[in-house]
Parts: sequence; structure tokens; C-alpha cells
Amino acid sequence: MKKVGIIMGSDSDLPVIQKAVDQLKALEIPFEVHIYSAHRTPEQARDFALCARENGFGAIICAAGMAAHLAGAIAANTTLPVVGIPCKGPLLDGLDALLSTVQMPTGIPVATVAVGGGANAALLCAQILAVEDAALAAKLDEKRKTDAAAVLEKDRSVSERL
Repeated sequence: MKKVGIIMGSDSDLPVIQKAVDQLKALEIPFEVHIYSAHRTPEQARDFALCARENGFGAIICAAGMAAHLAGAIAANTTLPVVGIPCKGPLLDGLDALLSTVQMPTGIPVATVAVGGGANAALLCAQILAVEDAALAAKLDEKRKTDAAAVLEKDRSVSERL
């Protein structure tokens, strides 16, 4: 199975990344986590992206706040799918990061999840990998069924209480 690369711009993004890590572990998808900055360590970020395919990665998650150029910088150096997670910053509650992540030029796409959407970033990568992996697709189908059952149980509980 291909791995998922997870890159965060700063260790302050770790709470968001933890949600992605938890999802990938639950689905038994191998991954690596790194801290690379689009601005402070551009060479390392570029090298990771350039070598990602040959190093066994199938998709890359990038989490960054504020200027949030990390996902775009990675996407500019690979044709693997890149999923950006905008993270909340101190000024605009993540809106700045969201706009920076989603506004990519034609030819350099970055799939973007909600601000702080680490779990969905991992699930999107899982769906990408599952295109060629029937066992992973079955795990995703089972997760959907389990999630639906949990919602219906909450519905039943609320109906009984009220």
C-alpha cells in the first residue's frame, strides 16, 4: 500500500495533524509526518515533494496557517494528490489560511478541506488510495456504515429523551 505523507508548517499544527494521524492509523494506512516550512525550509520541502512518488507515497497532506503556502509549494513540485488543511492563526480565525490554500493557479491543484479538517484530509487521501485498493475501499465502506449507525443511535436517544 502507498504511504501518505503528512507535512505541517509548524509544530503548532500538531493538534490538527493528530486528527489525520488517528484516521490513518484506524484505517491501517502507513504514513510519515514531517515539519517543513515553505518559507523557512524551502529546500527540504521541495526535496520531499520531488522524491515523494519514488519514496512510496500516494498522496500528501499539508497543514499550515497564516500565509499557508505549504500545500501549494509541495503541489508545485509533485504530481501526487496534495490535500491542504488550513489551520487557524492568531488574526483571522483561519480564513487567511483557507484562502491561501484554496486559491491555487491553474495547473497546480490542491484539494482543500475545512479549517482544521485533519480527519477529512486523511479520509480524502484514503479514498484516493482506495481507487486501486479494494481492501481499503471495503474499510471505508464499513466506516461509513458505522458512522451512519452512530448518528441513528443518537437520533433514537434524542427522540426518547424529548
